Amino acid sequence: MLQHNYSGFILETGTDEAGRGCLAGPVTAAAIILPEDFENTILNDSKQLSEKTRALLKPIIEKEALCFAVTHLFPEEIDEINILNASMKGMQECILKLKHVPEYIIVDGNRSINAKLGLKNTFGKQFSDDEIALLKSIPNQSIIKGDAKFLSIAAASVLAKTYRDEYMDQIHEEFPMYNWKKNKGYPTTEHREAIKKYGTTKHHRMSFRLLPEQLKLEF
Repeated sequence: MLQHNYSGFILETGTDEAGRGCLAGPVTAAAIILPEDFENTILNDSKQLSEKTRALLKPIIEKEALCFAVTHLFPEEIDEINILNASMKGMQECILKLKHVPEYIIVDGNRSINAKLGLKNTFGKQFSDDEIALLKSIPNQSIIKGDAKFLSIAAASVLAKTYRDEYMDQIHEEFPMYNWKKNKGYPTTEHREAIKKYGTTKHHRMSFRLLPEQLKLEF
C-alpha cells in the first residue's frame, strides 16, 4: 500500500492533474485531504489503474475524504499562460477551494505548488492578494512520481482523471467525429486524422502542435 503521510501534519493535502498532454479539452486538477485512518490497497497512480477501477475508487475517495476539490482549466487559458502554468494554477485553485486550510501540501512532479502565483491573464480565475498570501504561507513539497508513492496524491490523480474523462465524454456528444469518448483528447492517430479532416473546434488547444504538418492545417 502507498504511504499515508509525508510531512507529519494531519491536514496534509495531496494534489495532481490530468490531461496535460492532450490536444483538446481542459487540464484538470484535484486536491484532497484524507483522514489519518484512510486505507485502500487498490489505490495507485491513476495511470496504473483501469477505467473500471478508477470509476470504482472515485465514490470511495469522495465519501472518505475530509475534503476535496476539482478544477478544470480550459483551452483559452492554457493557450494564454501555457500548459505547465495552467496545470499548476489548477492545483492552486483546488487548494483554495478546500473546506479545510492545508497545513502542508504534497504535489506530484518536480515543481513547487507556489510557482508562478498571481499570473495576470484574460481567462479564468484571478487570484487576490489574500489568496496569494495564503498559498505562499503553506509549506509544500514536490515529489517525483508522487502519485505512485503517497495515497493523497494518488487519490487526487484518480479524481482529476475521472472528472476530466467525464467532461470529455460530455463534449464528445457535441463533436463525435473526434471520438473524445475514447481518446479523451490525447494525440492519437485517430484524433489527428479527425483534425486533419474536420479542422479544429473551440475545445482544441491552439498553442499545441495539433498535426505533424501544422502549417497545412486550415482554420
